[in-house]
Order: sequence, then C-alpha cells, then structure tokens
Amino acid sequence: MRLLKKFQVMRYLTIVVALEIVVISINFFYAPAKVAAGGATGFAILMNEITGLDRAITVLVVNLLMIVLAAVFLDWGTTARITFGSLILPVLLKVTPSFQVLSDRTFAVLVGGTIFAVGVAILYRVDASSGGTAVPPMILKKYFRIAPALSLLVIDTVVSLGNLLTDGLEALILALFSLMITAFVMNYIETGLDRRKMVYITSNTQVEDIKKYLTRNDISYTMMDVRGGYTGDAREMLMVILDNQEYNRLVRGIHVVDPKAFIFAYDISEAHGGTFI
Repeated sequence: MRLLKKFQVMRYLTIVVALEIVVISINFFYAPAKVAAGGATGFAILMNEITGLDRAITVLVVNLLMIVLAAVFLDWGTTARITFGSLILPVLLKVTPSFQVLSDRTFAVLVGGTIFAVGVAILYRVDASSGGTAVPPMILKKYFRIAPALSLLVIDTVVSLGNLLTDGLEALILALFSLMITAFVMNYIETGLDRRKMVYITSNTQVEDIKKYLTRNDISYTMMDVRGGYTGDAREMLMVILDNQEYNRLVRGIHVVDPKAFIFAYDISEAHGGTFI
C-alpha cells in the first residue's frame, strides 16, 4: 500500500512538471510571438489578442466544458484521468510569469513547439492529459471510429486559422509549422528515446568464429536455426541488440572475421527486460 501511494504521488508530481513544461512553451514562446498553434491554449492566445481576456480564464472555461463532455460521452476512468490536468493547467498558466525570451518569431515557434511536445509526450507516458481539445477526438473515436490523430489535426488547424484574424498570414504559417514540429518531436519521444539496433548475422563458413568474436567482446547474442530458400541448406543466424553507437564497430569487427558475412539491421525504439543468451 505504501509503495502504491508513493507511486501515485510521483505520478501526480510528474503530471505537474509536464504541465509546467507546456505552460513555459505558451507563456515564454507562443504567446509573446502571438502565434496560436491549436488546442485550448492556442484558442486562449487568440482570445487574449482579440478581447484581452486572461489566457488562464479561457483555458479553464474550455477545460471545464471538456470535462462535462467527457463525463457525458466517455467512461468515468477517462474523465478522471483528464480532470486533474485540466484543472491544474490554467492554475499554472496564471501563476507562471509570461515574457518574451526570443525576439525572432520563427526561432521562438521552433523552440516553443519542441518544449510543448516534450511536455505533452511526458503526459502521454504517464497516461495523463491536459484536457482541452484532446477530448472531442476521444468522443469521435468512440462513436464514429474516426482516428484521433486526424480529428485532432483538423481541430488544431481550425484553431490555427484564427491567426489570420489576429496577426495575419505569417502567424498562420508559423502555427502550422509549429504543429509539424510538435508532431515530429512527440512521435520521436513516444516511440522511445532508447533507440537501438537489432542486427542479424550469418555466414556460409565462419559462424563459429563470429560467435567467438561476440563472446570475446561481451556481446550477447541469440542463435536461430534458418534454412536458405534457394539451396535449402540449414545454418545458424545470430541476432544481436545493441546501442546505435556500437553498430559500426560491430560491423567492422565481424567483417574482420568474415568479409563475406551477411549482416542486416533494423532500427528499434526500445528494448525491455533482461538479456536473452
């Protein structure tokens, strides 16, 4: 029970930190650059530019409406999951100071989009959300089987079009550019920062020598029995998982043992658990 409570405390602290990262991207980069790149926070930037309404108030109103929608159309677990972030985000927007860090708008959007993506990716990692425009895609997926990524892109694009009313075409282009940056960074983080290579190795005559080389260099490997499709000959294939920076050294070492060794590799995002020897 104590371990469970400790885990929950760490999870909520992580959510707060991730939300503050999102807020930093808004208050230090997007808002000073007057660029609204989708979402409830983007809508809040637009409302602030048009009416002068406090961004935190706008986000709070939008998030409260989204919590109601989630309670009506989604399950209780999903509603509870988004409620904490939905209520904390506007508080952090209010208490975090807002000022211009970078004078170059393009650079500000580049940095802001990257920071925003990091915050949202952390939220996804701990199965949390800042609420807002993430809720309608959940509803559309549940009732109409529409892919959330597509519906969220449409919503963010519609919000971004509001830049035409506040700061013209340049702001719209920067907003769309920011959406692409955020999507790219989030995809990279979500599919794993611990990227590795999965390498398959086989040889016509020197598999045993390659095994000795791997063992001598403390490289764990898995052996698989394979058969050639053309000749029908049986042989062994070795599988190795290693860090990216070790890949070239491995290939050079194997080619020293057998210049004709057959090697092919895959990029993998993560590897979990112990070593399978």
